[in-house]
Amino acid sequence: MIPLKKIDIFNRLQSEILKLQGFKSASQMALGAGLGVIEKAFPNATFPLGAVHEFISQESEDIAATRGFLAGLLASLMRNDGTAIWISSQRTIFPPALKNFGLSPDRFLFLDLSKERDVLWAMEEALKCAALTTVIGEMREISFTASRRLQLAVEQSKVTGFILRNNVARLGTTACVSRWKVSSLPSKTVDGLPGIGFPQWRVELLRVRNGQPGVWHLQWRKNSFVHISGNDQASSIAYPAKQAG
Repeated sequence: MIPLKKIDIFNRLQSEILKLQGFKSASQMALGAGLGVIEKAFPNATFPLGAVHEFISQESEDIAATRGFLAGLLASLMRNDGTAIWISSQRTIFPPALKNFGLSPDRFLFLDLSKERDVLWAMEEALKCAALTTVIGEMREISFTASRRLQLAVEQSKVTGFILRNNVARLGTTACVSRWKVSSLPSKTVDGLPGIGFPQWRVELLRVRNGQPGVWHLQWRKNSFVHISGNDQASSIAYPAKQAG
């Protein structure tokens, strides 16, 4: 019998730990977000599905930037005609704008509630529905216990959840597998022509379970993410998302 090397033992133990923590195997996670070099920051080098991710925003510009970056993630996640629920007490998303990211607004159900505690309850219930692709909930605060309930829900249903926290007073600790902060960068115009140009973001992965945090500059162009290098040259790192029908 050939003895196992230390690296083989380590990889096996890490794989078992990931399974216990709700991560699916690489083969099951083929519908990742197509983030290229960023994906190396995650366990199995693939964006974790069937998990809850947390985004924090303070300024209004960052809130808009976060919505744009998330829309890019959803374009890949929902490319096979997925269905999403977007829950909030103060809606900050303009549904027709989703078309700019190759998303069809009619694949979304928008649920507007009067209280944040109702948003949290509705999100937990929606995350239990395996027929959904993803659930997005906008809330300012969330406790570790509440976030743990959300994570337990997705470990059963395999739905992917996103918590968008605006104007956060206290970060605290949550059970989410990752925590992000997205900031806006000046858009890139096309050949110097007037107009809004391609959206660009500074994407910071503040925390990721069993992964490696980092900071990247990304641009959204032709229905895909591109990575912006230091000399402001962009090279494609993502596969195209499905065009909205």
